[in-house]
Amino acid sequence: MAAPLPIATQPVREHQSIALQNIVKRYHTPAGPKTVLDGISFEITKGEKIAVLGRNGAGKSTLVKLIGGVEKPTQGHIHRGMSMSWPLAFGGGFEPSMTGLDNIRFLARLYGRPIEETIEAVDDFAELGRNLIMPVKSYSSGMRARLAFALTLAIEFDCLLIDEVISVGDQRFHRKCHDALFVQRKHCSMILISHDIGIIKSYCDKALILKAGRGRVFDDIDFAVDIYSSL
Repeated sequence: MAAPLPIATQPVREHQSIALQNIVKRYHTPAGPKTVLDGISFEITKGEKIAVLGRNGAGKSTLVKLIGGVEKPTQGHIHRGMSMSWPLAFGGGFEPSMTGLDNIRFLARLYGRPIEETIEAVDDFAELGRNLIMPVKSYSSGMRARLAFALTLAIEFDCLLIDEVISVGDQRFHRKCHDALFVQRKHCSMILISHDIGIIKSYCDKALILKAGRGRVFDDIDFAVDIYSSL
C-alpha cells in the first residue's frame, strides 16, 4: 500500500487571505476515535484559486464543512480574512417554511445588501419565476441549488467555496453558471472541490491533494492532476 501524503507544514500569512493551519478533525465513533483530517495547512490570497483533490473518503466534504464554519476543527486554526461564501449550490441553509423571496430578503439584510437589488439579481439568474413566492420546502433539490447559487452571486463574496460546480438544468443554464463563476468573477478567490479536471486545469493556480486524511499543496497543476490520477 502506498504511503500517505506527508503533512503540509507551509507557513501562512494572516492578512487578506483564507488560511488553514494544522487542521485536525477527529470524530468519536463506537469503534473509537476516527481522524478524518490530520494536519492540513494551506492559504489562498485575493484572486487565488485552489483545487481540492482526493478520492471518496479522503476528507473533502469534512474540509468544506470546516472552511464554511458548519463544524469546528478538533485542533488547528482557520483564519478568514476575506468574506467567504457558503458552499456553492448548498440549499440546506434556507428556512423551509418561508418563501424564496422571504429567504432572499432575510439574507440580504443579514449581509447588508440592498434588498430589491438582491431580489432582482436572484430572480434574473435563478429563473424560478413564480416559485419564488412559494415556500422553499416545496422546492426540488435543483430549485434549491439554483436559489442558493444565485444568492451567492448576488451577495458578492471575496472567496467562493465551490463543492462541485452546479449541474442542474440544461446546457444553457450550465453555461450561464460557468460564465458567472469563471468569467464574470475571475477576480474572486475560489476553493474548488471538483472532479472536473478540465475546469481545474483551466482556472486553478494550485491544488491541495488529500489522501488518508493528510494533504499536500502543489503549485504545478498538471503535476498535481497526475498525482491525483495515480491515487
